[in-house]
Amino acid sequence: MARVKFEASLEQLNTELIKMGAVVEQAINSAIDALKSKNIALAREVTEKDRIIDDMEKDIEAKCLSLILKQQPVARDLRVVSTALKVVTDMERIGDHASDIAELVISFNDEYSYNVIEHIPSMAEAAVSMVQEAVAAFVDRDVKRAADIRKKDDKIDELFEKVKLDIINLLLHSPEKSNMSINFLMIAKYFERIGDHAENICEWTEFSETGDYKNNRLL
Repeated sequence: MARVKFEASLEQLNTELIKMGAVVEQAINSAIDALKSKNIALAREVTEKDRIIDDMEKDIEAKCLSLILKQQPVARDLRVVSTALKVVTDMERIGDHASDIAELVISFNDEYSYNVIEHIPSMAEAAVSMVQEAVAAFVDRDVKRAADIRKKDDKIDELFEKVKLDIINLLLHSPEKSNMSINFLMIAKYFERIGDHAENICEWTEFSETGDYKNNRLL
């Protein structure tokens, strides 16, 4: 009976993680849409909804700690619960960065175009795709897919370097656009960090199934 109750609790935990993942993905997409369309109202909506993500993180953490303290899971069950604790932290940080991007959209004073920095659109697309795939791999507990997705962070890092060159080129030819350039550099950095957190989710997915983290045996 205790085992049935524990498995039901794990299923509930997984459901909450799926919901949080969906909200985080929506936040990123909305932040990018706001950036593309200069939609200040949408950007403000993203920043306001960041509190929802924070609350979801706290609720899931509480459920995880309750399971550990009351059920005292061992081996694979403990890996699943401890992985959830790590993954919600990365998802919350992704939500924070979506909010950070939205705040920059709100603060833009200069006239700007989404395409003024050539590689920003590609970087945004790569970051969103990586998060979506990382969350899906975690939900499906697909270790192989998680390992493949991790490699995509290199592409985001490459795009970040290209964005920096784009910005240097813009500053050389249009020094009056320095404020806009700084904002776009910060946006690119947030996309780069989003990719890092998506990679973390993949690494914790592998740990959940194998007990290995960064090629070290943990549990």
